[in-house]
Amino acid sequence: MKKNDFILIGIILVLAVSFIGYHFLKGKDESAEVVITVDGKAYGTYDLAADQTININGTNTLVIQDGQADMKDADCPDKLCVHQKAISRDGESIICLPNKIVVTIEGGKKSELDAVAK
Repeated sequence: MKKNDFILIGIILVLAVSFIGYHFLKGKDESAEVVITVDGKAYGTYDLAADQTININGTNTLVIQDGQADMKDADCPDKLCVHQKAISRDGESIICLPNKIVVTIEGGKKSELDAVAK
């Protein structure tokens, strides 16, 4: 191997380490927000990174913890919103039809789905 081969290998290694370092160091600067609407009207917008418990109109309890939003309690008869999984990615939502509450994630990590029909 010649001197130029070592230089080329060095440049490739530096580029690879730079790309990997950028990927890990960019962090979670994606500011994801939890948007709550009640009966089609904005109720509130909350930071997904801040752990908190939100009482929505005395009917539902939303818990934001560890970068996920989860409906922990509801006074509706079927409680389908409580049984939905916690949401954390852009576009995901939890819907409580009897209480007309929609919880949606805006911003942040993109969904792992290839396409969504709207």
